[in-house]
Amino acid sequence: MSKNILVLTGSPRKGGNSDKLADAFIAGAQQAGHTVQKYITAGKTIKGCMDCKTCFSKGIACSIPDDFNELAPLVEQADMIVFATPLYFFSFTAHLKAAVDKFFSFYCGQRAVKIKESVLLACAADPNESSFEGLVASYKLIAKHWNWKDCGTILVSGVHGKEDIMKTDGLKRAEELGKNIL
Repeated sequence: MSKNILVLTGSPRKGGNSDKLADAFIAGAQQAGHTVQKYITAGKTIKGCMDCKTCFSKGIACSIPDDFNELAPLVEQADMIVFATPLYFFSFTAHLKAAVDKFFSFYCGQRAVKIKESVLLACAADPNESSFEGLVASYKLIAKHWNWKDCGTILVSGVHGKEDIMKTDGLKRAEELGKNIL
């Protein structure tokens, strides 16, 4: 059964390691027959949630006019969500985190989210895999809160230069994960 997959990327560096990781996953998922939408949060203006609790009350997801209102319909249509991010101080980038924080609008606005599954793709300059612990913990808590099935995590450490990921098996693993989404 074909799925509608939303890939949210967090890197402000186009063509960087996490962007390549996302593209490899997307290629695999498309080969498996899934529809994939890539949304680059770093190219958007998404302000932090202000907890005004007026979500969806004005005909849009967020009463604060920003690009989350174009992202929200993509979230509503998705069966699966994929977070692709470089590690910034042991967590998501600010761009991606702002988008994730605004998922609160669905909860507050009592709007159903049909997403049932999630994936985390991340890379870091730090060579120690332990540097991902905060990000992975946050991702798992988000998935648990939304009752999403974690379909996989690809973590690639020791990559910083734009082409560094090419020297690892990360892209192959990401593509295989995409191909194996059922």
